Amino acid sequence: MLDDLRVLRDAVRDYRLAATAAGLDWPDQDESPTGQAPDVVHRIFGVDHIAEQLTWLQSQRWPERRLLPNGGWLMSWPEGPDVLDYLWLAVGTPFPWRQQLPLFHFEYAIFTFVLAGEHEGEIWRYEISPDAWDSVRAATSLATLFDQWTRGIEAGLIVYEGEYNKWLQIKDLESGPGLDPLAFPVAPVEETLLRARQRECGVNMAIVEDGFAYNEELSDAIGAVKASLGSA
Repeated sequence: MLDDLRVLRDAVRDYRLAATAAGLDWPDQDESPTGQAPDVVHRIFGVDHIAEQLTWLQSQRWPERRLLPNGGWLMSWPEGPDVLDYLWLAVGTPFPWRQQLPLFHFEYAIFTFVLAGEHEGEIWRYEISPDAWDSVRAATSLATLFDQWTRGIEAGLIVYEGEYNKWLQIKDLESGPGLDPLAFPVAPVEETLLRARQRECGVNMAIVEDGFAYNEELSDAIGAVKASLGSA
């Protein structure tokens, strides 16, 4: 789902305010106008347009530090096809594996933005593990994701521990009523919840059950696309 741009701006602002109130160093700054995605992005991901919501987020001049829960950071626009290597765990997605842009990088997970089709604007997550077939929707939209993170901070379940790790740490999500654990970059994910959400959002469970074999096919497909793009 693509957010109304005003809703997204408010959600990102509220997250920044909550994060700074918790102790994160994130100075206020004027909002930057929406820019344009580099042409190479269209080629890499095989799409003919990039949503304004994504280009707006990428246009904001965030400090170069870990501003997201569990030390995550916003990934910049990709410069070449090597970014597709992040998608090697996109097993069983209900949209073409290539049509998603790696957007948020965490220690144990990658969150992507779906670029086209009926799932455009959704945020999907992939645990960085060779044995985890956990393709699943993390949030229906960017604003929904930031709202979950804000609520986690306000509930005291995401805290800033600046003495050693100068970023926000996720503590106990189970005590946060109304929070969606899949919106947070924690691993491993509780399997019953994971499988239920996969069925709900259209993940091909037959492929997931044979994830290892499909992962090899996906790796080959990624290699073929990268070869066709050359230096992009």
